[in-house]
Amino acid sequence: MIGILKESCKRVALTPQVCKKISDSLGVKIYVESGAGLQAGFTDDAYNMVAEACNKDEVIGKSSIIISVNPLPLETYRSFKKGTILLSMFEPYNDLEISGSLKEMGLTAFSLDMIPRSTLAQAVDILSSMASLSGYQAIVLGATEMTRVIPMLTTAAGTIKPANILIIGAGVAGLQAIATGRRLGAKVFAFDVRSSSKEEVQSLGAKFVEVEGAKDDAGAGGYAIQQSEEFIQRQKDEIHKFASNSDIIVTTAQLRGKKAPILIEDRTIAAMKPGSVIIDLAQRTGGNTAFTKEGKTVTNNGVIIIGDSDLADQIPEHASELIANNYFNFLKLFVKDGVINVDMANPILDSSMITK
Repeated sequence: MIGILKESCKRVALTPQVCKKISDSLGVKIYVESGAGLQAGFTDDAYNMVAEACNKDEVIGKSSIIISVNPLPLETYRSFKKGTILLSMFEPYNDLEISGSLKEMGLTAFSLDMIPRSTLAQAVDILSSMASLSGYQAIVLGATEMTRVIPMLTTAAGTIKPANILIIGAGVAGLQAIATGRRLGAKVFAFDVRSSSKEEVQSLGAKFVEVEGAKDDAGAGGYAIQQSEEFIQRQKDEIHKFASNSDIIVTTAQLRGKKAPILIEDRTIAAMKPGSVIIDLAQRTGGNTAFTKEGKTVTNNGVIIIGDSDLADQIPEHASELIANNYFNFLKLFVKDGVINVDMANPILDSSMITK
């Protein structure tokens, strides 16, 4: 039995379409808390065709596996039966208490943000799924908020130059932001400490901003690593040069388990044109500017700074569809014919289990 609860975010962990795939192929019955999918556009009637919509207590009482987009409140977990298996994105590198708390409650937890970003794990990589949507939405949001237009326009009243967009961090979110900015007609520049990203940036039609001397680690699972102070200063100087002329900046630079580096300095914001926009996707770990505020939009020197690490939640229908497919692919690793069999020799299960 799998349970889905209503969450504070707009997304839902399983969509009706994926519920049908799970019940048909894995031999599992699914219970969904009434109203859990409404904000993402999925009604109880749609769920009742492939699952069973019921109240929260029934979902908790009947389910042996409970799946959520984000971690649920601790008081909710305390009401679960011992031995319940949890699937979510717990971020144990940021929440150092979560593993111990769940263990004390007798719960087994898999945190899908701990899965290595490898070819083998692509089908279950929720972080990449959400980052791709966040990168797209960041450009859409920037276009909406800034005081100018993005493409070059030639009119009888004169010609408008294309906007300059700077992407800091060419991971999944950054690459999607580059592609979206280019489709809208902007001149796009991108910076990343990982030399491996240069070819990908250029293939999307953006200019790669390179600072020599970056440390790279092929064993870091696709994540950036801590750089030297000397490199960081040269990096800030180069970013300042490009950022000063940018209409939209999207920052994505994060270090797993550490505070996000400040890459857009006060002097840079002071040099930017009023009406420009910074979308800081690193807000959850402190942000890449000193002025980023959690979940808020602030203005400094006429520059609009939006701090939001979860922009995918603004596109809940498609975000839920991607998350649901990631969870379906993850369930296939340890559920067959209605029976749970967790094989810890599987590197995906081994890396993502945070308590048993």
